[in-house]
Amino acid sequence: MTALRDAAMTSKAWPFEEARAVAKRYEKAPPVKGHVLFETGYGPSGLPHIGTFGEVARTTMIRRAFELISDIPTRLICFSDDVDGMRKVPDNVPDREMLMGHLQRPLTSVPDPFGQYDSFGAHNNAMLRRFLDTFGFQYEFISATEFYKSGRFDDTLRLACERYDAIMAIMLASLREERQQTYSCFLPIHPETGRVLYVPMKNVDPVRHEITFDDEDGREWTLPVTGGQVKLQWKPDFGARWAALDVDFEMYGKDHSTNTPIYDGICEVLGGRKPNHMSYELFLDDQGQKISKSKGNGLTIDEWLTYASSESLSYFMYQKPKTAKRMHFDVIPRAVDEYHQQLRAYPGQDAAGQVNNPVWHIHGGQVPASMMVIPFSMLLNLASVAGAKDKAGLWGFIRRYMPDASPGTHPDLDAAAGYALAYFNDRILPTRQFRAPSEREAAAMADLRARLVAWDGGLDAETLQTMVFAVGTEAGFDPLRDWFTALYEVLLGASQGPRFGGFIALYGISETIALIDRGLSGALAALSAKT
Repeated sequence: MTALRDAAMTSKAWPFEEARAVAKRYEKAPPVKGHVLFETGYGPSGLPHIGTFGEVARTTMIRRAFELISDIPTRLICFSDDVDGMRKVPDNVPDREMLMGHLQRPLTSVPDPFGQYDSFGAHNNAMLRRFLDTFGFQYEFISATEFYKSGRFDDTLRLACERYDAIMAIMLASLREERQQTYSCFLPIHPETGRVLYVPMKNVDPVRHEITFDDEDGREWTLPVTGGQVKLQWKPDFGARWAALDVDFEMYGKDHSTNTPIYDGICEVLGGRKPNHMSYELFLDDQGQKISKSKGNGLTIDEWLTYASSESLSYFMYQKPKTAKRMHFDVIPRAVDEYHQQLRAYPGQDAAGQVNNPVWHIHGGQVPASMMVIPFSMLLNLASVAGAKDKAGLWGFIRRYMPDASPGTHPDLDAAAGYALAYFNDRILPTRQFRAPSEREAAAMADLRARLVAWDGGLDAETLQTMVFAVGTEAGFDPLRDWFTALYEVLLGASQGPRFGGFIALYGISETIALIDRGLSGALAALSAKT
C-alpha cells in the first residue's frame, strides 16, 4: 500500500491529479465536518442515462484515488433536484394527458403516471437509485424536496434572503436586458396551485426572511423562504447547495463550464468555500454531433449492456474525459478488448504502472484477473462464420482451441460469447457485405488454402499468422495490409478483422479451408447480392 500511495502522489492519471487537488484543500487542517464530500447532481425529469453513469463513475474514480493518498474519510452524495417544475411531459410515459394538468408543479408533486410511487419524482428517483445500485456505486441519496422541506436548507435560504442583492448582482450580469427585468433567484411555489412560479419579486425582507410577489392572476402573496415554500433558480441553487453541504468536489459537462464563476460566486456569497470542480467533454454520435436525449442519437446504457459488460463501459468513461469522443456501437468491441488487455497487464506492473492503469480506477484497486483468453473481436468474427445460434455453439469452437476452458472456469469469456452473438446479430449481420476476390487475391487465397491442406503444425496462432504473412508477402501485396483487408472483405464481410492466424486457430483448419472455398466460389459474395 505504501508503494502504491507513493506512486499515486506523482501519477499523471487524471483521477489522481484531481484527488491531489482536493487533498490540497486540507493541507493545513482537516475538514471541520470530518470528511471530504463529493457530489453529483441529477435532474429527475427523465430516466437516468449514460451521462448519469459517467458522472457517478468518474467521481467515484476520483474518490477512490483520494482515499489512497489521504486518510480523511469521504462521502459521495447523489443529489436529485426533484423540486424542479415539470416543464414538459416526456414522450416515453403513459397517461400523458393526465400529466399535462400538472405542468410547472414540482416533480415530487406530480402523480406517478406508472402508478407505482407517490409521485413522478419519486418514481424517477427510485429508477436512479436502482440504476446506481445495479453498478455497485457507494453513495448517499438526497432528495431536494426533503432537503427544502425538512429545514436542512433553511439557514442557507435565510442567508440568501439577507444577501439577495449580492446574489442578484452576480446573476443579472449574466442575463440579457429583457430577462433582467423579471428575474429573481427565488421561485415561490404557489400556495394554491402548487406550481413553481417564475415571477419578479416586489419585496425581499432580509429580517423576516420573506418574499412578496404577485402571482399570474395579479394577486399579492407573501411567503417565508424557508420550509420548502420557495426554491432557488437552478444556477443559484447549484452554488447554494455547495455552501449548505460544504461540498468539496463536483464535476459536470462542458456545457456547464461557462456557469462555473456564477456557481462559485454564489457559493462564496452564501459563506461557503467553492469546491474543486472538473468539466468533462460531451459525447458525439457516429456523425460527430453532440448526443442528445431528445434526438435519441446516441448509445443508451441498456444498449451498451446488451453487448458488453459494465466494466467495459467504465473503461470507456475513464479514457480522456476532457476530450470529446464518438460514442457509437462500433466503439464497444475495442473497449472490451482494451479493458481486458489492461487487466492482463496489471499483475506484472510495478506500483507506478498499476496506479496509471485504468483498471485500478475502475475497480478501486481490487483488480480481478481476466479470463478473457480470446479477444471479443475474434468472438465476433467466429459468430460471423460459425452459424452458431447460442453460446453453446461458440463454445464448441472455444473448447477445441482451449480444451481446459469452460463457462465455469472462464465466466467472463462465457459472458462475452453471449454478448458477441447479440452484437453480431443486431449490429453486424444486417450490414455485412462480402465481395468477390480480385484475380491476384484469389490466387493468394488459393495458395493459403493449399498450405492449410498440407498443414500438420497444430493450432498455434503465431505460427499460423506467420504462414498468412508469408502468403501475402510472396503474392506481392504492398502494403501487406491490403492482403489482410482482402481476407476480411472476401471471407468475413467486413473491412477490418482479427489477427488471421488466431482466427484460423480458433475456427479450425478444415473450417477455414471450407470458408476459403466459399469465398473463391462466389458463394459468400452471393449472400450480399441477395440482400
